[in-house]
Amino acid sequence: MTQLSPAQKPVDKSLYGGTGSRRVTVRDIAAAKERGEKWPMLTAYDAMTASVFDEAGIPVLLVGDSMGNCHLGYESTVPVTMDEITLLSAAVVRGTKRALVIGDLPFGAYQEGPVQALRSATRLVKEAGVGAVKLEGGERSAEQVELLVSAGIPVMAHVGLTPQSVNAFGGYPVQGRGEEAAQQLLRDAKAVQDAGAFAVVLEAVPAELAAEVTRSLYIPTVGIGAGLDCDAQVLVWTDMAGMTAGRVPKFVKQYLDLRALLGGAAKAFAEDVVGGSFPAEAHTFH
Repeated sequence: MTQLSPAQKPVDKSLYGGTGSRRVTVRDIAAAKERGEKWPMLTAYDAMTASVFDEAGIPVLLVGDSMGNCHLGYESTVPVTMDEITLLSAAVVRGTKRALVIGDLPFGAYQEGPVQALRSATRLVKEAGVGAVKLEGGERSAEQVELLVSAGIPVMAHVGLTPQSVNAFGGYPVQGRGEEAAQQLLRDAKAVQDAGAFAVVLEAVPAELAAEVTRSLYIPTVGIGAGLDCDAQVLVWTDMAGMTAGRVPKFVKQYLDLRALLGGAAKAFAEDVVGGSFPAEAHTFH
């Protein structure tokens, strides 16, 4: 009987909060699906934030092209480049010890076909050190998924609302409403599963449809605005922590008002400087 190496064996404890001397792998993700365990995923874009989430036990971190909106100041994810994704993915990898780090393939990095997708994904694996990549699209991206997986690169797929298609969608509408649209979403999810994806993100999908998709697949579903029945849930960390200014999507729950906390700290610092109380003796060299 073939013995698995320590790096191949699934973790003994749950994905969330588990401990160990190695990173979470796609085998651990599959094992969690088999035992019915739900797990959390957050985005991360820098080493310091990633280290906080890693220490909190978050098992999967996505270096999403959402960095365009919440980190780089773009109006959408479309302008994000491979250089930017690679740079920030490497930072997240350096800031973590246990989490599986997934790098997004940005718009224009895989749409030409499987060969371009392999070139882009290989760069993220070799230069940034990610453990997997994510790409958008169902049936239209199945060939890309198949080639990447055959080359040894784990792939998380993404169907439903795919933000890179914002110009085609004319915004960010809920996907899968109506019988025809629902059947297409189900076909998309099964297509990427059959191509070898280890998980699939369902974004902005009616809860009932997401539940049906989850029951129909043997790979885990990761919901974002897709109801409670998905195997995992993901949020953009700046939305989750209350850093995002203005309106946030309906599916976002804010667990902290970090924007107000940081703003308050900045104002307190400024007032100390203006009032002459900082630096105090305790902060001064002689």
